[in-house]
Amino acid sequence: MNGRRAVAVTGIGVISPFGVGREALFEGLTQGRCAIGPLSVLEAPLEQVPVVGEVRNLPDVDAPGGLHLSRTDRLAVVAACQAAMSLSDEPRIRRDCAVVVSTTVAGLSDLEPEAAVEPEAYYRRGGLGPASTYPTSHPADAVARSLDLVGPRFGTSVACASGAMAIAAAARAIVDGRASVALAGGSDALCLFTLAGFSALQALDSHRCRPFDESRGGLNIGEGAAMLLLEELSHARARGAEVLALVAGWASTNDAFHPTAPHEEGRGLAMSMTQAMRRAQVQGDAVGYVNAHGTGTRLNDVAEVRAYERAFAGRGVPVPVSSTKSHIGHTLGAAGAIEAVITLLALRGGVLIPTLRLDTPIATQAVDLLRGAVRPTSMDVAMSVSAGFGGSNTSLVFALDRESRSS
Repeated sequence: MNGRRAVAVTGIGVISPFGVGREALFEGLTQGRCAIGPLSVLEAPLEQVPVVGEVRNLPDVDAPGGLHLSRTDRLAVVAACQAAMSLSDEPRIRRDCAVVVSTTVAGLSDLEPEAAVEPEAYYRRGGLGPASTYPTSHPADAVARSLDLVGPRFGTSVACASGAMAIAAAARAIVDGRASVALAGGSDALCLFTLAGFSALQALDSHRCRPFDESRGGLNIGEGAAMLLLEELSHARARGAEVLALVAGWASTNDAFHPTAPHEEGRGLAMSMTQAMRRAQVQGDAVGYVNAHGTGTRLNDVAEVRAYERAFAGRGVPVPVSSTKSHIGHTLGAAGAIEAVITLLALRGGVLIPTLRLDTPIATQAVDLLRGAVRPTSMDVAMSVSAGFGGSNTSLVFALDRESRSS
C-alpha cells in the first residue's frame, strides 16, 4: 500500500434475521434460505401486514447504570460484544478504541404514538426512558458504555448508506492516526413509523422482494446489526490478533440530485466505486464479487446496474453482483454494515451468493446478476456497495491479507 497505514478487520459481530452470529448468517445465505416473512414483533395498523426480515429471540442485554436501551441499542450491543471478543483488556487499547455506530431509526422503534399526541402525559407514565434513546448517537453510546470503551465516539446517519459510512469513517480515523482500534458498524430495529413511511411512498413489496428482476415490486424492511473491529495492521500483528481481511479501499459520494430517487445513470454510486478501487489500488478485473445495494425498487435497481456498467467499463468479463436483501430484507442504517460482513464472509469462504427470486434479470451485458445456486470461486478482492435517500453513496473494498493467508 505504498507505505500507507493498512486497516485490518480483526473481529466480526452480527445479528440478523437468520439469528445471532456470522455462522448463522453465512449458513442461511449459502443454503439459499429466506428469512423474510409476515411481521410479528410489533403491531402495524396498515391495510396489509407487511413482510419483513425480523430478528426473533433477541438475547437479553444488561443496560449500563442509568441508561435505557432501545431495541436498536440492544441489537447493536449484541453485535458489538461478538466483534470485540478479541479486544484486549489492556487499558490503553480500550482508552484508544473509537466507537462509530450508524442508525436511522435509533430509539424511534420504542416510542409510542402517544409521545407525539400527549407528550407530557407519556413522559409522566414512564416514557422519558424510551424517549431518551431517540438521538442517532444513542446506539454508539450504548455500545461504548456496555463495553467500557472510552475513546472517540460518534454516530452516523446518512440514510441507508449509514452502516457502510461508519466503517469508512472508522477506517479513515485509523489511517489518519486518530485511533489505533475502532469498533464500527450499524444497527436498526423494525419501526412502525418507518414501515408506515415506506408504505406511504408505495415502496414496499407485499410479497418477498425480487431485486434486479424485471417484475420487482419494491423492498422489504428488515432489522439487525453488524460491527467490525478494525485496527491498524501492524498494531493487529503486534498483539497477535487474527487478521480476517483488510479494508483496502473506501469512498463516499453524493448524487446531489433528488431527495429520494437515485441519479438515473448511477453517476454518484459509480464514482464511489471507482474511487474506492483507486484507493485500494486495484483494477475492476480484480474484484471477484460485489454485494449490491439492490433494494428491489423500480428506480434503484436500474440506476444501480447502470452504475456498475460505468464503474467496471472495460472489464474482461461481467462483474458478479447480487443483492442479499432478497434473503434478509433491507435493514436500513444497518444494511451497509451487515452487507460488509456478508461480503467478508463470501470473500473468505470463496463463494458467490445469488439473489433469490431473480427470474428475469434486468438486461445488461456488463453485469453478471447472480442467480440460481451458490457458486464456488477463487478471489482476493470483493466490494460492498451502499446507497441511500438524498443520494448518499459509500463503497467498501475488502481484500484478503496475503501474508496472513499464507501463514
